Amino acid sequence: MTHIIKFILVVGYMMLLGCKSSQNEEKKYEAEWSSLQNHPVPEWFKDAKFGIYFHWGPYSVPAHKTEWYSHHMYIEGNPIREYHEQTFGSLDKFGYKDFIPMFTAENFDAGAWAQLFKKSGAQFAGPVAEHADGFAMWDSELTEWDAMDMGPRRDIVGEMEQAIREEEMKFIITYHRHWLYSWFPTWDTHVDAGNSKLEGLYGPKVPKGTFVMANKPTSPLPDDSFNQEWLDRLDELMDKYQPDMIWFDNKMDIIGEEYRKQFLANYYNKALEWGREVVCTYKSEDMEKGSAVLDLERSRMSEKTDFPWLTDDSIDWEAWSYIANPRYKSADRIVDFLVDVVSKNGSLLLNIPPTPDGRIPEAVEQRLLELGEWLKVNGEAIYGTRPWKIYGEGPQEITEGHLSEHKNPSATAKDIRFTTKDNHLYITVLGWPSESVEVRSLGKSGDYLDQEIRSIQLLGYDQAISWEVTDESLVVQMPDIKQGNYAHSFKVTFE
Repeated sequence: MTHIIKFILVVGYMMLLGCKSSQNEEKKYEAEWSSLQNHPVPEWFKDAKFGIYFHWGPYSVPAHKTEWYSHHMYIEGNPIREYHEQTFGSLDKFGYKDFIPMFTAENFDAGAWAQLFKKSGAQFAGPVAEHADGFAMWDSELTEWDAMDMGPRRDIVGEMEQAIREEEMKFIITYHRHWLYSWFPTWDTHVDAGNSKLEGLYGPKVPKGTFVMANKPTSPLPDDSFNQEWLDRLDELMDKYQPDMIWFDNKMDIIGEEYRKQFLANYYNKALEWGREVVCTYKSEDMEKGSAVLDLERSRMSEKTDFPWLTDDSIDWEAWSYIANPRYKSADRIVDFLVDVVSKNGSLLLNIPPTPDGRIPEAVEQRLLELGEWLKVNGEAIYGTRPWKIYGEGPQEITEGHLSEHKNPSATAKDIRFTTKDNHLYITVLGWPSESVEVRSLGKSGDYLDQEIRSIQLLGYDQAISWEVTDESLVVQMPDIKQGNYAHSFKVTFE
């Protein structure tokens, strides 16, 4: 009898495995847009709303003006070229490669960084795995120009992956390698970038004048060798670290379409093997619509969308990497930006700039902690929410477009944003009104209030507040004493 039971169990188990195998086979993604567009956006991403990443590499060492230092230092007549030659010497003697030994990271503590990200309220986080400079921030078998073999001599990506997962956040990596093609003047034998022995860092030989900005033709386009290395490094990152999100900078359209499709198929299929629900992002038209999540750079939507999207922005108005004279955004500005983005079906990926020796600047840390304190009180109106019938009301007008955030005015107490969750409506006011809040969208004569309101609570305030619904608006009386900082969220419960 025992043998019969064992036999039945074994057969049943094999049938279950076969069933699962069949299901997985059905879910296999082909390297075709029509197949890749079947990949769903995970619920965890729709719920998370806020993440952190960081630009950190040899370009952090000069700490001058911009993370594009590595490019501008080779352009004749550029002020950064003049600064470089005055500070470090001529480019045949001191090129970009010579910043790598100065990128020491001796104070880098992945655990402390991950804890700070968690305290800030981030739900996903991770590093720039490779910027446009060709220097890999992980322990790569494909190149010697990486953080394990040079500079810090540590696997930055690997250490951050472990620390971020220990804090129960999703792990992300960002990838900018396609910019390397013609980033450096590899055609110029008068500078170190033209030395063919350094092609592993500076990239392949290209004709003079190849480099152009994004959204413009690049001629000639990268060859199969460059495309394949672009893909191979991504495969290595996936195999080593199983990221929950892979984020791409723009200009990825210079990579052959077949390679881009193959990457997505590889990523989505590997995720099935890992048992992870993953997200890939893209900018502009670098991927086919619906195959991945659209990302905007230093910008946002002016209206809510019917699809989830992401925006990436830096805490510094001036740069993405550490620079000597930063101009950091206030926590108030970041909170208002986050609230507005979430009300329109978006999420925020905030960049921070560590120092070359591995510290997070005190002013940056302070802003992150302030953001975390705000989310402790008001996170209920952010995490896990979905857009309401309209995103909000108020005088603030948003200018859309790549790198447009500096054009957008600060919000005021007259600007209101809506989110919804579990039959609750959240009203977030982007400032502290003097006496009352008037929400015109919720007046009896309006088009949006179709349920009776049972109660209204100011998040973080444990006393009752007065309110009434008139024909023109919902009027909510504010407490006599200001509660909290920045934006203020009300939870509306319906009958």
